[in-house]
Amino acid sequence: MSKIGKINISIPDKVKVILSGSEVNIEGPLGKQSIKINLDLFDLKVNDGKDISLKPKKIDETTKRLWGMNRSLLNNAIIGSSVGFEKVLELSGVGYRAALKGNQLNLQLGFSHDINFDIPNEIKIGVEKQTTIKITGINKQKVGMVASKIKSFRPPEPYKGKGIREKGQYVLKKEGKKK
Repeated sequence: MSKIGKINISIPDKVKVILSGSEVNIEGPLGKQSIKINLDLFDLKVNDGKDISLKPKKIDETTKRLWGMNRSLLNNAIIGSSVGFEKVLELSGVGYRAALKGNQLNLQLGFSHDINFDIPNEIKIGVEKQTTIKITGINKQKVGMVASKIKSFRPPEPYKGKGIREKGQYVLKKEGKKK
């Protein structure tokens, strides 16, 4: 049995969930999302617009693996269309700066050149201070992908901790060379 799959998904007041064929359309104040669910393997029930239950038709190895994942995808779509997801990145290092230029994020990360990152359509990026980047969107996977792509430009190094990290991320520092 799936521990996560057994839990029903509660639907907030502002969100509408419509089942059309094998596709679940979720519409909320922040936007719309649609997720395909294999109805040959699962029974999907929307109870009075208050919660969703996802149960497998028969329990075998395949449905055990997919049950919790499909439930998590539905839950993330509902949370994303009602509240949204955000990640905050911090730049630490001398001269490390971020700025928005139109539809591009301009990063100065100690290289001989600036890095211009094109912002995807469904993602909003805000630069609060020059060293703080806030990434928001309704799709959890896309927000995480954009954050990891930006972090990959300059990951935190272990000696001084300079680089791009998520807010609250702990960087294990090494001891330097001794004389």
